[in-house]
Amino acid sequence: MQLTPKTRISDLLEAYPFLADFLQEVSPKFSMLKNPMLRKTVAKAAGLSQAAAIGGVPLEDLIRRISEKIRKETGTAPDIRMAGAASEPETDPETRHEVLKAIIRDLHDGGDFEDAKKRFAALIRDVDAVEIASMEQKLISEGMPETEVKRLCDVHVRVFQESLESKKAASAPKGHPVDTFMAENRACESLLEKIDSVLGRIGEPPDPESFRSFAKNLDRLFKGLAQIDLHFLRKENQLFPALEKHGVTGPTQVMWALDDDIRGQIKSARALLEKGDAARFAEAAKLAATTIRDMIYKEERILFPLALETLSPEEWDKVRHGEAEIGYAWVEPSASAPSIAAVPSIPAVPAGTTVRIPESGTASAGSSGPSAPGQTAALPFDTGRLTPDQANLILKHLPVDVSFVDEKDEVAYYSDTKERIFPRSAGVIGRKVEHCHPPKSVHVVKKILEDFRAGRRDVAEFWIQLKGQFVHIRYFAVRDGSGAYRGCLEVSQDVTDIRDLKGERRLLE
Repeated sequence: MQLTPKTRISDLLEAYPFLADFLQEVSPKFSMLKNPMLRKTVAKAAGLSQAAAIGGVPLEDLIRRISEKIRKETGTAPDIRMAGAASEPETDPETRHEVLKAIIRDLHDGGDFEDAKKRFAALIRDVDAVEIASMEQKLISEGMPETEVKRLCDVHVRVFQESLESKKAASAPKGHPVDTFMAENRACESLLEKIDSVLGRIGEPPDPESFRSFAKNLDRLFKGLAQIDLHFLRKENQLFPALEKHGVTGPTQVMWALDDDIRGQIKSARALLEKGDAARFAEAAKLAATTIRDMIYKEERILFPLALETLSPEEWDKVRHGEAEIGYAWVEPSASAPSIAAVPSIPAVPAGTTVRIPESGTASAGSSGPSAPGQTAALPFDTGRLTPDQANLILKHLPVDVSFVDEKDEVAYYSDTKERIFPRSAGVIGRKVEHCHPPKSVHVVKKILEDFRAGRRDVAEFWIQLKGQFVHIRYFAVRDGSGAYRGCLEVSQDVTDIRDLKGERRLLE
């Protein structure tokens, strides 16, 4: 038998079954050959060149060791033909997937970045947003922590960068959510350029006098930059839920964690600016600017193309119709037709956009959704009767935010009050509650629900400082008359003024 870079693993295993155990000794990554499904798919499609990439073993070394093993076991050495060893790009989906994962796992284990790029260029050479998202999803499902995928995110995007840039940029019709996201990105880039300009004028290291003279301008610019939170909130609460319904969960959680990093970096820079720490502020500001630009790249080269390929026009309509409840960063969406048409794949990135920077505070937006239908049939409660319209109005007028998660841990309801503390939109309904929280706090939410379900506790409460408010958050286990767990009620309240109350007030003022 000849051994060449194109020799299929399945052919080798059929001719020499003992190689299955031997290959696992060569590299633990070949343990996949124990999986019957992978043996029927990957092993059948992958040649020795792809196998070398999956196992993280030099091709020549792999072929040499296989040859020696065959000679030892059979007494006859196979014919090795290395001419034309440069393999053609792999096209089999399963094999491509395994090669991609192998490259990223090697980087995870401290492998050389340049070597990873060469392996990718030789064996794949081409990759799109869907494949990258699918690879991340599988790595997480196979046990790689989301935090580790997040840490590697910048690295593997750099490995695939040339391939990603060979694709057409994401584009969408005016008024489409992606069009709005990208218009915000152009506005954000314009704002970052203004920040870069000011940082350049204060010098490096910063000149103390110049820093003081530009402090008010920098404060105004960073208040404007903080509006990026609205961009992230729409992405996390409208776009991510739609993708999750198609099984895309790992990559969205990784990106949410990166969003939180940016939020923290902006907050840190603003705190250092307030303290007057010029050197550390400049360092923090540059880090935030770099991370934001990286996020824009990930959105427009990976997230948006993935979403455009995955979601239907009807799903995009749902995403768009819930956006106004959260608000927009720097720009307003373009006017559009009542329904979103199929998205053409043409490169049309929005041009430069005028940036609106508030004089104080960050932008906020909210709206009360449509009232419940005016039904007249009353619903019987334990202590009275209310029509659905009355019940809806009562919940909308409560001085607290209420959300209900059912026994399946899916969001079933939230109260649409005038001034919500935490953003909510229609996209959250039906969403798994673990996907409604930043990755860094998901373990807390899971622990509360596990304790509620097991009957170990009935209440969990927290209080935090948030944008000048003192917010009290309580979770209550909801149980029926027989004590069976039926869900979790979350109640959030701004108690800033309540904490300051003293004495008594007995008369109406």
